[in-house]
Amino acid sequence: PSAPGPYDAVLLDLAGDPAHLGWLRHIGAVTPATRVEAVQVDHRIASPAELERRLERWRRPFTAPWRTLILGGARSGKSEEAEKRVLTGADVTYVATGIMRPDDPEWRARIAAHRARRPGWWETTETIDVAGLLRTASGTLLIDGMGTWLTAMFDALGAWEYPRAVQPRVDELVTAWRSTEAHVVAVSDEVGLSVVPETPVGRAFRDMLGRLNQRLAAESEETALVVAGRVLELP
Repeated sequence: PSAPGPYDAVLLDLAGDPAHLGWLRHIGAVTPATRVEAVQVDHRIASPAELERRLERWRRPFTAPWRTLILGGARSGKSEEAEKRVLTGADVTYVATGIMRPDDPEWRARIAAHRARRPGWWETTETIDVAGLLRTASGTLLIDGMGTWLTAMFDALGAWEYPRAVQPRVDELVTAWRSTEAHVVAVSDEVGLSVVPETPVGRAFRDMLGRLNQRLAAESEETALVVAGRVLELP
């Protein structure tokens, strides 16, 4: 039915469409008391271990506050992993920290691909005031990502010639991350494995993002590294 009461149990093709469970939670048809069973579990997910890893997350309702940091290099699959972790959430807000670049077709195509992956009932917020959201939000926040947020901070403060000007904003963000009452999954770039930037400002940016990653990880219940689409949980 279009507006059911809570179900006692649901049988769902979670391997094919985990977002269906998110929709049922969103409309109140599935509650923490509902038994969730996966059917049609097959070769669409690479291994039994990966299947169980995903099913355990999708079945388990999150209790906020809960903070997860997802790290990875370029095209590692880190954004897709972050999205998988919140697909079954009831109320998800996607926080886009990147500034739209109308004159950059590749950037527009990348943003369009991200939008196409997201369920239609998710809310979307485009902002660089991530600390403010963390202080006031409830439900689930998916923040993508910390690297683009830091770039926007450098631009907003004109700090490319004086990187230290960004430090108070970084401290504010970490404080808000530590004290948030929301369920938060954030994506960030792992910068320690790439080439050393040639310019002093490039090295300053890399160092600041690396230290931000360390500080967020220290305040997170979960941290994971994504390499070639495979996930390594970091203790």
